[in-house]
Amino acid sequence: MDVNSLVKKWIESRDKQPETEYEEAKRKFEMAIGKPFITLSVEIPTGFEGFSNEFLKLEKDYQFHEEVKDLIKKRLLLDSRNKNRT
Repeated sequence: MDVNSLVKKWIESRDKQPETEYEEAKRKFEMAIGKPFITLSVEIPTGFEGFSNEFLKLEKDYQFHEEVKDLIKKRLLLDSRNKNRT
């Protein structure tokens, strides 16, 4: 499916489909024109409820995002090495 048809489907789906189907079409469109991405929903850990303001700030914290990217790189490299061993 080319980008033009994805854009058309994404725009048309906004009016005709329920919100979840719209979000799915939007995600496919974004994946087609850019880098793959994942979206995570992370709850504050048990026992850290007193840090809710700090926790919520992490969503927009550039340094935190970089730390998560580094963690992902390490995980992907580790998974790749483990795959090559088997």
